[in-house]
Amino acid sequence: MKQLIQYIRSGESRVADVPAPSLRSGQVLMQVAASLISAGTERMVVEFAQKSLIEKARLRPDLVRQTLDKVKREGILTTLEAVQNRLDQPMALGYACAGRVIDVASDVSEFQVGDPVACAGGGYAVHAEVVGVPKNLVVKLPEGVDFESAAFTTLGAIALQGIRLSEVKLGEITVVIGLGLLGQLTVQMLKAAGCIVFGMDLQRERAELAYRLGVDAATTSPDELKSLVLSRSSGHGADVVLITADTRSNQPVELAGEVARNKGTVVAVGAIGMTIPRKVYYEKELDFRISRSYGPGRYDPEYEEKGHDYPYGYVRWTQQRNMQAFAQLLAAGKVRVQPLITHRFSIDDATRAYELITGKSSEPFLGVVLTYPETPDLGQTIVVRAAERAAQPPIDQASAPARLDRVRLGIIGAGNFANATLLPAIKTLSGLELVGIASSGGLSARSAADRFGFTYCTTDDQAILEDNRINTVAILTRHHDHARQVVAALNAGKHVFVEKPLCLTEEELSEIVQVYSVLPGGDDVTARAAPSVPSSPYLMVGFNRRFAPFVQELKQHVQRLREPLMLCYRVNAGYISPEHWTQDPQQSGGRLLGEACHFIDLLIYLSGSEPARVTTQALPDSGHYSKDNLLVTMEFTDGSLGTVTYVANGDKAFGKECLEVFGGGLSARLEDYRTLIIYHGGHRVKRVARLRQDKGHQAELQALVAYLTGGGPQPISFDDIVRSTRATLAAQRSLLSGEPVTLIDEHS
Repeated sequence: MKQLIQYIRSGESRVADVPAPSLRSGQVLMQVAASLISAGTERMVVEFAQKSLIEKARLRPDLVRQTLDKVKREGILTTLEAVQNRLDQPMALGYACAGRVIDVASDVSEFQVGDPVACAGGGYAVHAEVVGVPKNLVVKLPEGVDFESAAFTTLGAIALQGIRLSEVKLGEITVVIGLGLLGQLTVQMLKAAGCIVFGMDLQRERAELAYRLGVDAATTSPDELKSLVLSRSSGHGADVVLITADTRSNQPVELAGEVARNKGTVVAVGAIGMTIPRKVYYEKELDFRISRSYGPGRYDPEYEEKGHDYPYGYVRWTQQRNMQAFAQLLAAGKVRVQPLITHRFSIDDATRAYELITGKSSEPFLGVVLTYPETPDLGQTIVVRAAERAAQPPIDQASAPARLDRVRLGIIGAGNFANATLLPAIKTLSGLELVGIASSGGLSARSAADRFGFTYCTTDDQAILEDNRINTVAILTRHHDHARQVVAALNAGKHVFVEKPLCLTEEELSEIVQVYSVLPGGDDVTARAAPSVPSSPYLMVGFNRRFAPFVQELKQHVQRLREPLMLCYRVNAGYISPEHWTQDPQQSGGRLLGEACHFIDLLIYLSGSEPARVTTQALPDSGHYSKDNLLVTMEFTDGSLGTVTYVANGDKAFGKECLEVFGGGLSARLEDYRTLIIYHGGHRVKRVARLRQDKGHQAELQALVAYLTGGGPQPISFDDIVRSTRATLAAQRSLLSGEPVTLIDEHS
């Protein structure tokens, strides 16, 4: 299908062929008939992308500071690669569209196939032939509302929320500063509410259009606006001023203060400069408010992504209910949007629309609508380049080959971690062919396929599992999908690499163990921990830190010791909002299961012993944290002790990870995988990586490819994977219960 995207590095806007999105839980799939370009928000994105790197840095000093801090912690090359990755990932443009429902998730009952709807939301209601949108960002259209008009629903909800926030009343005097799309919609709704409305815009054509749409008076002059308002209000001023302009200037805020009455209300709806002049706002005791987009629910993932509505009796006007109200105003003829449309472009010609709104064509405009074909391309797979080799049979479950001549890789998941870390590492490996990559959204899959050289991209996970060319699958999705996808890939006869964690529950782990044990050669899982080549589908988890060069060097030292170790791992992980998906127990399992599993695995690896008991304690959260200030204590069967101190309440500039190991006369410290110091027997070893961190991502993948092609030992045994996963699940259980969890009874 066609989708309009923006490249941040080059500033180029492009209509790309991407796979149609797959339907996710809680969503509806919609065929787009029309979408509206936001001349404010989208122009700002495009103009920013078109600036040089120096200009981008000048506009975003906050990002520059973050980058410099990252250089100090992780090295210049690591930081440069991260920056390059962000610049190389295209953005989906658009957040307002309308069309017809073509599919509905099984857990959505509010919509049916065939319903005409309007949709909202950045990243969802994008400029594309087909979109998948969470149900709370979708509204049914009343009879008589055409799709072009319905495409204004998102913008109408933004304007309506500004009006609601102002608490304007029937008969009050209102002023609208800025008569672009937001302003024109605001004027019409204020008139429908029985208000006296004055408008101002620097463009005469927009002021004249506002007259035709019902404003009481409109002007291009700030002085004339003051006179009009004072004359009509008997010298008092406006009850409410709504600023719907789009400018970095503070002039709209200053003007609003001058035309407002004593104890009046000013609402900022547009993106404006907000250096508020204290004198006038203080002397009039003005109430300044900022409207947050469509209404209550905006930026709340529980509402927008998970579909949890707010109680009607307590939150009368959510963003979805604002959208519904605006659609009703369209149906009743109270708001007219057709006079606002100045340009229409087909999706194939959409880049011309951005030349228009960024001023390259020097042509006046207001409402710019994109139109779409009646029959969309619903294909979920796009071939990017010719296949390197002919199709190969899958691993024969009855008699698997001793080794692969080449790893032919399919990837499920193309998020930021995949693009920033795993795929760049994979790209450097020999003996590997990149066949297919899947992502539910489509754009990320297409971008990764282009950047890293995959044969095709898809939004259908099953296409990867059923492809006979693919003998190895890498699973890089969100954590709650890992267990299901691992089982499916193993049953499909594929070797599997899965990013940590392997799973989120004991039940999922038991299922994986059961599936793995019945694969060829799996009657005795432990017995097949040693072969140099796999005799059946092999499973590996991305516990990369045990493969880091400095860890490997440290392991050589500690494995020669003959007494228990004291291992201390400190992780200054930094604060993450409770709303982030990594804090969601259903999606990620929380930060202990999602990230601390790395450090638990590393302590087990270095100790060379079985974890016997695990205890987890956490600081009180006080509503700010999410049980992510943790202390995990591990007792091993050989007497070793290990602790993982994982904190979210520190300063990130301090550095993230520090490992200390003591035992047998050895003292060692590993700092952020850039400095290793070992003292042993009166000798000192110091290793420094000045330009980059190396946490072992490339080495773990090299080890996997070498093993599968018969050139190296097994990277991690299945027993090791299960052992680390069980210990992590035990740590989580201890966190929730407040009690130690025994893994091995030493007296049994």
